[in-house]
Amino acid sequence: MRKSGVLESDIHDVLADNNIPWSMFRNSAVLITGATGLIGGLLVRTLSAANLNYKLNIEIIAHGRNTDKGTALARECGIRFKAGDITKPISDDSLPQTIDFIFHCAAVTASAVMVANPVEVITISIDGTKNILDLAHERNCRSFVFLSSMEVYGKTGLSEVTESDLGYIDLSDPRSSYPESKRLCELLCNAYATRYGVPVKIARPALTFGAGTPNDAGNTRVANQFARKALAGEDIELHTPGSSVSNCCYTADAVRGLLTILLKGKDGQAYNLSNPLACATIREMADLVANKVCEGRIGVAINVPKDIKKRGYAPDVGHKLNTDKLNALGWTPKYGLEYMFRRMIADWRGEPSPRHKR
Repeated sequence: MRKSGVLESDIHDVLADNNIPWSMFRNSAVLITGATGLIGGLLVRTLSAANLNYKLNIEIIAHGRNTDKGTALARECGIRFKAGDITKPISDDSLPQTIDFIFHCAAVTASAVMVANPVEVITISIDGTKNILDLAHERNCRSFVFLSSMEVYGKTGLSEVTESDLGYIDLSDPRSSYPESKRLCELLCNAYATRYGVPVKIARPALTFGAGTPNDAGNTRVANQFARKALAGEDIELHTPGSSVSNCCYTADAVRGLLTILLKGKDGQAYNLSNPLACATIREMADLVANKVCEGRIGVAINVPKDIKKRGYAPDVGHKLNTDKLNALGWTPKYGLEYMFRRMIADWRGEPSPRHKR
């Protein structure tokens, strides 16, 4: 992946964040699972840049199943890629005896797969997390961040949720394989923290997009679809009335948040990772892209498909994520919803960074 001007600017901004104690990474080993995914890949690129910028001597190990993407990532960033299936133990002599920091990002994130193959979703989530927790315990990990999901909240009936609020998840719905397995993984993390002293922190990220997000037609996340319509100059088509509230976070803001949680978070605690100023219903998000980003050149239409249940859309929610806990660690998001889209589209076009506002 070639870094665009927008992505390079984002990485530079992350490195300039004085709230992140970069010196803690000096002479350390860092493992990132799910490294060929969006967030994992951005963490690899950011830490690789920090290595050069601050001369930290970090040994970065990227883990993932996609060998082609992993090999390309290793070549781009000058790091080590370890191919493997997260559901199988990954401990071997090729890994450092001490792995100081771990980001566990590996998970199934495609909604259609959650509906079509819920067993795989649960297995990857539970078995994979247990394997990485075992490795963290065995290799004397200093700090571990598990990427959970905002979907663990389910339906709450609240207008705003903190990390202590949990709502209803329908266990008869196969798509619940994702949020319910994330809930169990959080419990597993805290069990390892209590029983073995593994220093686990939990991040509950919102919908994350921006520079670095692949322009992949196979990615059906709502933000990607809206941005592709904007690029093509075509009307946005909604498959629902769009009444569900979407909490969002810009890619670079998410990376800064995860680094903050890793180095400054409290063991056993969960942290919402979202920008409260980037919270809108799906319909409001579509209208923003059509009217502001595209300046009225495209419209918004609703067309409910007959096979909507097979699409695996998440149940409607109406709450905003409260980020006070993460804010207390010194983290503040930089980009609001309009400029999340503007920067992602500029990244896809290979254009310079657009001027921004929060």
